[in-house]
Amino acid sequence: MMDKSAIDRYFAATPAIAMLCSQNGWPDNDSLTVEILEQGEDSALCGVSFEEILVEGAGCVAGRVPCWGRFRVQWDAAGRITHAMRVI
Repeated sequence: MMDKSAIDRYFAATPAIAMLCSQNGWPDNDSLTVEILEQGEDSALCGVSFEEILVEGAGCVAGRVPCWGRFRVQWDAAGRITHAMRVI
């Protein structure tokens, strides 16, 4: 079984969650939450949510858009996360 904090660290560092952004912004890690929906021996289904930060041409924050999705996270026998695949 994988430690939840390791999954949290993975999603805070991976660019994979950017695919959930819909307005060409970027994920705000300060608003990132990860919920383990189900967990098995070598994988977990995770619900991920965060705010997408939108910027104006001058670089000022123009707004925030809520984003969410589900990912299947898999890890090897040593407990290292090998990949995460978006689940639609």
